[in-house]
Amino acid sequence: MHDNEKPAGVMRRLWIGRSQYLASGLISLALTLLGLLVFTFLLSRAAPIDPALQLVGDHASEESYQQARHELGLDNPLPMQFLHYLGRLSQGDLGTSQLSQQPVLDDLMRTFPATIELATCAMLFGAFFGILFATLAVYKPGSWLDHFARFISLLGYSVPVFWLGLLGLLLFYATLHWSAGPGRLDDIYTYTMTQNSGFVLLDAFRSGDINIVKNAIAHLWLPVAVLALLSMASITRLLRAVMLEESNKEYVILAQAKGASRLRILLVHVFPNVLGTLITILALSYTGLLEGAVLTETVFAWPGLGRYLTSALFASDTAAVLGATLLIGTCFVLLNALADILTKWVDPRTR
Repeated sequence: MHDNEKPAGVMRRLWIGRSQYLASGLISLALTLLGLLVFTFLLSRAAPIDPALQLVGDHASEESYQQARHELGLDNPLPMQFLHYLGRLSQGDLGTSQLSQQPVLDDLMRTFPATIELATCAMLFGAFFGILFATLAVYKPGSWLDHFARFISLLGYSVPVFWLGLLGLLLFYATLHWSAGPGRLDDIYTYTMTQNSGFVLLDAFRSGDINIVKNAIAHLWLPVAVLALLSMASITRLLRAVMLEESNKEYVILAQAKGASRLRILLVHVFPNVLGTLITILALSYTGLLEGAVLTETVFAWPGLGRYLTSALFASDTAAVLGATLLIGTCFVLLNALADILTKWVDPRTR
């Protein structure tokens, strides 16, 4: 009887352990998101721009100004203002943009898919070539492949992204005419193609018109290449360092002593052991692309979140700036939480 109960007890303790880990992870995620909300709220109150004055204008009477403060809840104590802030967020109310005169949530729903499309395409290419170059560099350390990978990493880190974008436009758009230039589509297709998803490339394929697909790719590939170089440099540099460190461990030396080839050691032994770290690197790189596409979107007139945030900053549009900041911060927190879960799933050493 005791032997039959032993496996059940082990499974029960395992289930309790996983439940406690899940609960602690959810609590940590909730506290992090709450900290992000507190930060954005305090940022809105610490901003030198008075929302009430921005609403009524500089020449409004004192009575109108005080009425605007009352309607915005600015005359309440700070904790009460934060509770009202949370209540509005729970209803999807991020305020109204002074620049577009539209709800900030609608603006974000319109611009964020463009940023996701750009960042995801850049991430796919950056991850593929970053992992490839890092693996080739570790395959023969000190060889020309290693030096080439390090040069690419140095280039991606050193060259300013806005300068690279302008140089790309000058070379591939103005001189060689290989790129269709700024924007997501030519005007003739922008107003004729139905855009339901917000992802131009997906809508172009759905349209069934090969000319629209070609035009979307012609607009997309250059900004993707600029961001992919930035992502590839980060992934190559970090993954190369991790794989070199892992290659010096005893189990790798033992595999070499047994006659295993260098390529087999890297693919069968080293790479699975750095997979958890690679997931973290990819998550950080992707979040960096989501929040770091501001200059790229500005240079290429890409109507995404980065360009929207830039325009809001220049126009002192507090609601739009805070809404975009909150969205980017939430994506950063959620992607890192997902990376942590995947790391523990693929790497038993972290459990």
